[in-house]
Amino acid sequence: MKSTVKYEHTAFYRTSHVVKRTEKEIVFALHGYGQLSEFFMAKLQPLFQDDRLIVVPEATNYSYLKGYTGRIGANWMTSYEREVAIANNHRFLNEVFDTLMFKFKERPKITVMGFSQGAATASRWVSQLQVPIDRLILWSGGFAHDLALEPFGTQVQDAEVVLVWGDKDEMLTPEAFQKQDELIKQIPVKVKKIQFDGGHELDKSTLEQLFAPQS
Repeated sequence: MKSTVKYEHTAFYRTSHVVKRTEKEIVFALHGYGQLSEFFMAKLQPLFQDDRLIVVPEATNYSYLKGYTGRIGANWMTSYEREVAIANNHRFLNEVFDTLMFKFKERPKITVMGFSQGAATASRWVSQLQVPIDRLILWSGGFAHDLALEPFGTQVQDAEVVLVWGDKDEMLTPEAFQKQDELIKQIPVKVKKIQFDGGHELDKSTLEQLFAPQS
């Protein structure tokens, strides 16, 4: 007989600098499959500035990337007990969100960005947030196929929503694009699409353009 139990769990996240709570923008960036927050944060270094806090939560499922030793990576879920993993992700990410938003005198701009597997995780997480966000960036990935469209639409109705991918990304298939287009038709918000010259990666130039000050 299979049963469940809930218990206190310790998880990790990294920030681009010591939190001052005077920042004008918070970027919650969710890494991809098999990555760790330390190395994903390093890829976001071009975005570092005093008035922008970048937060990289680290997924809580770990495994060796090859065999039984060597490099370790984290992932947001597998097909095994998937729904439980999604619920755990939401509790973890909500706790990070609440911890960092606490004591801000002025509400900062809230950007949520997900890369690869982190993109689907980000879209699910946003759909259940109690606070509207200002921008959602899904990079080298897309909206979760099982996204709860009604609450998601409410959360992003006034937000900028951006899809970014490389034209040589071997992970993205024509079928995946078709499914994303079908989902986008059901979302009550305009989705901006950006393609860059590259593969399954964070392109530095495109990243800097996305976060450049608006004229």
